[in-house]
Parts: sequence; C-alpha cells; structure tokens
Amino acid sequence: MKKSATTNDESPSRLIDARIKELDDWRGKTLSRVRALIKQAAPEVVEEWKWRGVPVWYHDGMICTGETYKSVVKVTFAKGASLKDPSGLFNSSLEGNTRRAIDFHEDDDIDEDAFKALIHAAAVLNAS
Repeated sequence: MKKSATTNDESPSRLIDARIKELDDWRGKTLSRVRALIKQAAPEVVEEWKWRGVPVWYHDGMICTGETYKSVVKVTFAKGASLKDPSGLFNSSLEGNTRRAIDFHEDDDIDEDAFKALIHAAAVLNAS
C-alpha cells in the first residue's frame, strides 16, 4: 500500500478497502471474499490494520491475518494448531505449535462452508 494511504486517522476498515482496491487482480478479489466470509462467520469481528499493512481480524482475541504476496493470499490463524480442520484447508505453516495458515493461489476455489467453520471455531476458542 502506498504511504499516503496509511495515515493514522483512517479506520482499519477503510485501509483494508483501499488495499483490496489497490490489488486490482485476483488477490484483491480473494482478499475481499475472505473478508466477507470472516464477517459472515463472526459478525462481531473487529478489523485492525497492523504491521505496516496487514489486515487482522479479532473476536475476543486475534482470529487471523490476511497477507497478500505476489503469488498467494495467506490467511494465518493465530491459534490454528488448536482448531480441528476436517476439510484439510490448512496448507501452510503446518510445522508450528500455534499458528496454521491457508495459502490461496490464483485459481483456487474457496471451500466457503469449511472456511467459515474455521473462523467460527477460532472465535469460539478465543471466547473460551
């Protein structure tokens, strides 16, 4: 994201909107879809903007981040290792004791029900 777009007076939601708009390719569409699914699964989620331009979603603690790279949109679950993943969505950061991630590539389809189930489970875990 351009420096001019990251002023302290802008809300995290607006900064995420700007990031999605700036990524005028499949990554922006994927990040936008991921964001919508997060909001569906955890309607009370709070959006933050951290670490020089990373969208982060919270509900009683951090649920996940949404990082964009040249060839992947990475959704990292803060407590992913503690979540059941019966659909096998986690495909990255599998070696750690705490985090787990899903790398979405350009032609990947999102299993929306399984993704929302992970988000919901993460919110429930945070609340416990």
